[in-house]
Amino acid sequence: MDLGSRLKAAREKKGLSQRQLARLSGVNNGTISLIEQNKISPTVAILKRLLDTVSKSLGEFFGDHEPGQPERFFSAAELPEFESGEIVFRQVGANIPGRKLQILRERYLPNGDTGKTMLSHDGEEGGIVLAGEIEITVGDEVAVLSEGDAYYFNSTIPHRFRNLGNVECEIVSACTPPTF
Repeated sequence: MDLGSRLKAAREKKGLSQRQLARLSGVNNGTISLIEQNKISPTVAILKRLLDTVSKSLGEFFGDHEPGQPERFFSAAELPEFESGEIVFRQVGANIPGRKLQILRERYLPNGDTGKTMLSHDGEEGGIVLAGEIEITVGDEVAVLSEGDAYYFNSTIPHRFRNLGNVECEIVSACTPPTF
């Protein structure tokens, strides 16, 4: 996926220069330039800040087609996939207009991390670890969850996900309202 071209198109559609996007989002202009050239892959937190600035959800950003008649069933090949560093996401129903729920299949490669900047957004999220282990920080609490373990928390509390192991960690998660 050409993440750089998609970001550039979203920025230009909003009528912003790279410098304006940098100033409004708080993301360094050089970082935006490198992302648009596909020389670096942004963390989830940085990409979310950029997309919030151009008024686009991650689902809209990564969706492959225009919204139409809502789908109800999806083959694995129809789930938009995107990468952020060492994390691979697949999203169910990314192009459903007005959706109120986000469902993700998340794969954290060894050392996969949502970034040093803690995530925080309106809503709630929860998930179940299908394989591997994941360290989750929610506020001042830190837990390492293994296969079969689960989590559920208020997303306004700053949080972070990290795979500290040598094997991939897989999670199925849900979040409402959608943040991607």
